[in-house]
Amino acid sequence: MDRTVYLNGAWVAEGEAKVSIFDRGFLFADAIYEVTAVIQGKLVDYPGHVARLKRSLGALGIAMPVAEEVLLELHKQIARRNGVEDGLIYLQISRGVQDRDFVFPETMEPTFVMFTQKKKVLDNPKWKTGLSVKTVAEGRWSDRQIKTVQLLYSSLRKTEANREGYDDVLFVENGHITEASSANFHIVTQEGVLVTRDLSNALLHGITRGSILHLAREAELVVEERAFTPQEAKSASEAFVTSATSFVTPVVRLDGEKIGTGETGPVSGKLLEIYIREQLAAGIPVAS
Repeated sequence: MDRTVYLNGAWVAEGEAKVSIFDRGFLFADAIYEVTAVIQGKLVDYPGHVARLKRSLGALGIAMPVAEEVLLELHKQIARRNGVEDGLIYLQISRGVQDRDFVFPETMEPTFVMFTQKKKVLDNPKWKTGLSVKTVAEGRWSDRQIKTVQLLYSSLRKTEANREGYDDVLFVENGHITEASSANFHIVTQEGVLVTRDLSNALLHGITRGSILHLAREAELVVEERAFTPQEAKSASEAFVTSATSFVTPVVRLDGEKIGTGETGPVSGKLLEIYIREQLAAGIPVAS
């Protein structure tokens, strides 16, 4: 790989980018991240990602390393420098570097990293086949509305599920589904009602989730934001996940049982179509 990455104010070849072993992101997972998709040279849902970035930083008391207008320019520059017309832009901000200690000072100099991944985001085979998922016990920390890099539990459970033939997992807490390993989960009831988990610290406040719910209401779908059980999901007419990296992806099997017909459904397909169209119209060109 020969990507150019951004590290603490400098553009660096990826092989030369170095972060201290005393960085709190490395030692304590004391860091947040965001991922913004690029489709056809445009940043997708960018304002929402910036707003959540600021909320996450504020929740952890980490300083915003650059002004908002500079952050937008950095997104454009890194896409141009790496020739990304379709793909992902990842940023990570840690609290910074100090000798290992559970207690940290009130003010520290954040470590700020950005890199790109080229990916044909509009060529997702799972949009046609759907996902097969399994339920597992929730085991993450309680403040899941903060987009931190504390992803080990999700990684372990998803890897385990992949080795068993599943695509992903759904976390279950107190009898109700919270979300997937890295996506929000939604169902469509037999009556055609779109149901999604209401926002709280139990799940990430997904940017794509918010956009999809807005589009669903505009399309005059009935939307309910509430907790629901795995059994209700299995009895749904269809289900899907939403995320910044896969937009709207159908879920066709849960714990080995078919959801609906076991095929991709019309609601998720329509919402995906509308979402892509709207984002292409509203996306921020990286070339500007």
